[in-house]
Amino acid sequence: MDSPHEGNAAPDFLLPLWRAVVAFRLIAWVVAVAVFVRGWDRFPDHRIAIVLLVLMAAWTAVVTVAYSTDAGRRSRMAGYDLVVTVAFVAANLLTQSAAALSDGAPILTSLWATGPIFALAVERGRDGGMIGAVAIGAALIALRQRIGDQEIFNTTLFLVAGVTLGYAATTTRRATSVLREALAAEGATAERERLSRSIHDGVLQVLAIVRRRGTEIGGDAAELSALAAEQEVALRSLMTSRPTSSGGQVDLAATLRLRATSRIEVVTPAGELMLARRTVEDIVAAVGEALNNVVEHAGSDARAWITAEDLGDRLLVSVRDDGVGIAPGRLVVAQESGHLGVAQSIRGRIADLGGTVALQTSSGQGTEWELTVPKARP
Repeated sequence: MDSPHEGNAAPDFLLPLWRAVVAFRLIAWVVAVAVFVRGWDRFPDHRIAIVLLVLMAAWTAVVTVAYSTDAGRRSRMAGYDLVVTVAFVAANLLTQSAAALSDGAPILTSLWATGPIFALAVERGRDGGMIGAVAIGAALIALRQRIGDQEIFNTTLFLVAGVTLGYAATTTRRATSVLREALAAEGATAERERLSRSIHDGVLQVLAIVRRRGTEIGGDAAELSALAAEQEVALRSLMTSRPTSSGGQVDLAATLRLRATSRIEVVTPAGELMLARRTVEDIVAAVGEALNNVVEHAGSDARAWITAEDLGDRLLVSVRDDGVGIAPGRLVVAQESGHLGVAQSIRGRIADLGGTVALQTSSGQGTEWELTVPKARP
């Protein structure tokens, strides 16, 4: 059941629990054999009991192999295990009469039947353990056809064991996820530092030379100098950024700061703005479309400002420029002619997030997009 771990890959701390499930099932089968040998005289037909024990051994081998592989450690296999085990519990009626079972005759599957409780607890957590405990407890009560002190005690014990193990498995799974994220962040930081050294020693120096010489030469070279300055700022922002994802969420503030260039300023709160990854992707895409409009329509000298504010239950992201503005009716004409950048890339994305878009613009006065988005997706 071991798997190789290379580099910064985190070990799966659930593996010891799966090993325990497998080991328990094997030991429980040995106990079932001991119950049969010890109660030899209490089984009317030894051949049927032996056949049942052989079939239990075969199924034990199946789940041992399954739970020893990544593909087998799934809810589906644990569910199959529960169904088959309940069938084995019912098969005790072939080894004892209903009256004898009600009077306390030995059950071959008594301890062995608790295996799927533990498998479901490890795979599905507390709820899985509870489902398995209720199913096995009900099957044993139906087999005995009574609800006595022993049945209540066994069912309670199943519930306590299943819920406790399920809680431990859930906690372990979360710890493994946190460790993996930490190792990924560590690896990303190390890689970023390595790239930063290479970029600083080569690319940034070249861009700095191009920016300085282009400014000195002037003319067409000035445009090249401006482009070099933008890329220099963008690279420096990328070099100083840090991993911003955790538990399926992404820091919107850090992601927006990566859009900063010599012509684009980004102002965000000092702390993190953690949102669902899909929400951040849609907001950043909408901001990107607004910036594209600045480049294409605001004028060659236009500057832009991106701001993000935390309003409690929602966020306000604005993109403002000092360009020529948008003439009245131009957006309607653009949409009618098939240019859907604003309609789909900005308004559509924010609407899908349950947010609103406000546009303030006029000819010669620049443009400001205000994107208001709830923190929780609708």
